[in-house]
Amino acid sequence: MSHEPDDIHGVPDATLGGYLDTHDRPPAFEGADGHPYTVSLEVEQTPDLRAPYVGYLVFPRWAATGLGVIGHVQTPVLCREKGRTAAEGHLRELSLDQVKSLLDDGIERRGEDADGEPRPDPYSFGSE
Repeated sequence: MSHEPDDIHGVPDATLGGYLDTHDRPPAFEGADGHPYTVSLEVEQTPDLRAPYVGYLVFPRWAATGLGVIGHVQTPVLCREKGRTAAEGHLRELSLDQVKSLLDDGIERRGEDADGEPRPDPYSFGSE
């Protein structure tokens, strides 16, 4: 990935980091399932001494009223880095189009059961 810090083609909020910096809040998306989501950058330390930090995204799913989180989708690990700052930087460089695609991929990975009905979100905190 090329390094154009938080600015793709002169649009300062075209990347996840640029959006966070410009608007001081996470971007919101409508997922492929029609539900509203926001996004959170997550960095965790692992026991891997060569790249002890991993980065991924978590997409909280909001109630239709917007008054609470009722589930979430997350990506697999998107990067492995030597430092926390590098891992966060990698996630911040993702374009908003890439972030939306990752959300929709996560929704698709949740899959559907045999009758075509969506499987319940195991992290759901109640109904909308």
